[in-house]
Amino acid sequence: MEKKVEVVIATHKKYEMPTDDLYLPIHVGAELNKDKDLGYQKDNVGDNISDKNDRYSELTALYWAWKHVDAEYIGLAHYRRHFGGKNYHHGKDRLKWVVTKAELGPMLDKYDVILPRKRRYYIETLYSHYKHTHYSNQLDVTFDIIKEKYPEYADTYEKIINKTSGYMFNMVIMRKDLLNAYCTWLFDILFELENRLGNQNLDAFQQRFYGRVSEIIFNVWLEKQFENGVIDKKRVKELPIVYVEGVNWWKKGTAFLKAKFFNKKYENSF
Repeated sequence: MEKKVEVVIATHKKYEMPTDDLYLPIHVGAELNKDKDLGYQKDNVGDNISDKNDRYSELTALYWAWKHVDAEYIGLAHYRRHFGGKNYHHGKDRLKWVVTKAELGPMLDKYDVILPRKRRYYIETLYSHYKHTHYSNQLDVTFDIIKEKYPEYADTYEKIINKTSGYMFNMVIMRKDLLNAYCTWLFDILFELENRLGNQNLDAFQQRFYGRVSEIIFNVWLEKQFENGVIDKKRVKELPIVYVEGVNWWKKGTAFLKAKFFNKKYENSF
């Protein structure tokens, strides 16, 4: 029987998870660690891209959910980042801040897409921030692919990368038909990007750029749906992000400024 909504949680390790049956933890990269058993659903079952996890990050969970989850709405969260609910910032237990099925159900009667609050860079565009923290040729080649495969998205791409804010982290809850359209578009582009760029001999942190490129181009896809009237902006809901481990804003801010002014690439997640 099809569920109303299911949100998969990408994780590569055993971790405390929300207990609400809204959530399904996914052991990502299971194909790369066959001897490891976290007790979670593995992403190497059935149609999957589990062996790409060291490059695609949480997108291997998104791909698995797209191919295997039977629900009207399908979502993706991360073991350290969740969507916040009515108890956001109430009490010390951050997992109790996470949105529940009881809270989400009524939202889905009004909204087709649930997103995390926008990340705002203020002094950086999406393109310049990516260029300073990662490698801009990855976006440049992505744009080439979009122009070749989806030329109707080209103007939207240029519009988006010059914005100073966007929906990041590959977090989303969407109506199944919309998720199907997005994933079909996204993975077609990423697989071609992989054909052209491979791993580029990058370190373990930087080689996960396919997941980072997807953060940018999700905004391109979404904006195009707005432009075409496929998605009504009034039917999009933003929720706060619950950072289970908190955020060291001093460390994050310092790395941001070093990247912008001294071309110091990011070396790890924050």
